Amino acid sequence: MRWAAAALALFLAGLAAQFLGGPGWLWWPLYLACYVTGGWEPGLAGLKALRNKTLDVDLLMVVAAIGAAAIGQVMDGGLLIVIFATSGALEALATARTEDSVRGLLDLAPDTATRLTDGGTEETVQAIDLEVGDVVLVRPGERIAADGVVVAGASEVDQATITGEPLPVDKTAGDEVFAGTLNGTGSVRVRVDRRAADSVVARIATLVEEASRTKAKAQLFIEKVEQRYSVGMVIVTIAVFVLPLLWGAALQDSLLRAMTFMIVASPCAVVLATMPPLLAAIANAGRHGVLVKSAVVMEQLGTTTQVAFDKTGTLTRGTPELAAIHPLPAAPFAEHDLLRLAAAAEHPSEHPLAAAIVRAARTRGLDLPTVDEFSSQPGRGVSALVEDHYLEVGSPAVMPTSSDSTAEAAVKDLQDRGMTAVVVLCEQRPVGVLGITDQVRPEAAPTVAAITRLTGRTPVVLTGDNHVTAAQLAAQVGIADVRAGLLPEDKVTAVRELQARGGRVAVVGDGINDAPALAAAHTGIAMGGAGSDLALQTADAVVVRDDLTTIPAVIALSRRARRVVTANLIIAAIFITGLVLWDLIGTLPLPLGVAGHEGSTVIVGLNGLRLLRTAAWNRTRT
Repeated sequence: MRWAAAALALFLAGLAAQFLGGPGWLWWPLYLACYVTGGWEPGLAGLKALRNKTLDVDLLMVVAAIGAAAIGQVMDGGLLIVIFATSGALEALATARTEDSVRGLLDLAPDTATRLTDGGTEETVQAIDLEVGDVVLVRPGERIAADGVVVAGASEVDQATITGEPLPVDKTAGDEVFAGTLNGTGSVRVRVDRRAADSVVARIATLVEEASRTKAKAQLFIEKVEQRYSVGMVIVTIAVFVLPLLWGAALQDSLLRAMTFMIVASPCAVVLATMPPLLAAIANAGRHGVLVKSAVVMEQLGTTTQVAFDKTGTLTRGTPELAAIHPLPAAPFAEHDLLRLAAAAEHPSEHPLAAAIVRAARTRGLDLPTVDEFSSQPGRGVSALVEDHYLEVGSPAVMPTSSDSTAEAAVKDLQDRGMTAVVVLCEQRPVGVLGITDQVRPEAAPTVAAITRLTGRTPVVLTGDNHVTAAQLAAQVGIADVRAGLLPEDKVTAVRELQARGGRVAVVGDGINDAPALAAAHTGIAMGGAGSDLALQTADAVVVRDDLTTIPAVIALSRRARRVVTANLIIAAIFITGLVLWDLIGTLPLPLGVAGHEGSTVIVGLNGLRLLRTAAWNRTRT
């Protein structure tokens, strides 16, 4: 990055000095210094490739830049050097950051654990030394050290890092827990079922690394033909120089013709036909809140034929909200009184569901009375004395077995609608049921419709949440294909299945559990607002402002950029073919060859820069 930044700074300094009328002795050294700082690394890589009997386009670009300087076009050569140095540096930076994030993922699981011995005593051990069958004690607020099963105690566990579920999950004896997830207010004992190296969080890191390695190295169109074109150009240049000499031509004439051929046949115009439209599209997308990490990614986005969405934090905001209030028929409370009392009882609690209930009461302008005798029971709920009423607010498990069928029917109705049911008891009698759900992003449904029109396929949902909740959400936004209850490796399998059907899959997600699927997809898109570091670094593009409508917009912009690239390649090919034939069949003057070559680069460059206009983005949103 430092060498690329230095090359760019020197190029801009030389450009300023040249266009401000400075003397040649000032701006020539600046351009030459740009050649050295930006060109030594691709040049060295090209020489190493040449030693392995392959001709790298980077070396060809360095040679072309040197050739441009030799005929006085030092600024054009500097521009090529800067483009290649910058793109190579950005690729290296992205790779390094992804590797750092993968290593950081393993820090989710604690380094130590409290193991219970056969005699009932406690000992602190390294988490990596835990064996299958060991029993560990997990206190409130601690992270769980190993995958296993709860054998005693009860608590709620935030396992969003693994499954993406927006709400903590109640855990009692017999329930599975995962390393790296956060224990809530209760204390539990967990029997270890998997060693640290085999835990789900370790497998996530492995999946990201494997997907990044096995994912075919994406290339721009010109890079796919660089080897043949480069070899062919070198062979023909040598032939243009040698054959006339064999037929008795003068050395100077043959050298001049060969140099002219090398200039007019060099792929500078083709490279500039490809890069400016894609870079302009990247800049335009960036202004509208989408960070596309490279020109390769911008080109690939336009090939998308299938989009897969994560649910929590992507189609939804990942924040629970109160969606339904059902006072039971025989209850002495109206709807607003039920909410006011329940919110007062929940106010001292730190549980996310409690926060949603309190927030709803505050939004409605309700004053919360004072609370006495508050207590919290992990996995069940809270109890408190509010205005001389003994209230219990919690999961349906708090309902007495003698409860009437009306309360049970209300709970079942809310659960069938994909909500989390919270029961309110007064003096140990059910008086109401509250329904809590995740907030659907208002732009989710229009985005799904726009993507369906754009790709011809309805998106799919890949989520670790339960099927009922996921299906309800999908129905709201217009998605029929729902794959729920997925662990991170299951999401990768689902992406592979979609790809096996011929789809060019773009995955949109935000969490650590989405990172392997983001890496495995043709294009990974992360939500930037609350996205995990691993997801942001693994993804190829980031929706900075969490505006889902920018996803179909950037795909459409990419398709337009690809059309501009195709048009530019046709223009460049016409110029190159015409000038090459002129040089081979007739006598093309070197100044005219340079003018034609530079003219083609200017034309394709200006054509590509049209994508910088705001209208180019706005057109994709209509």
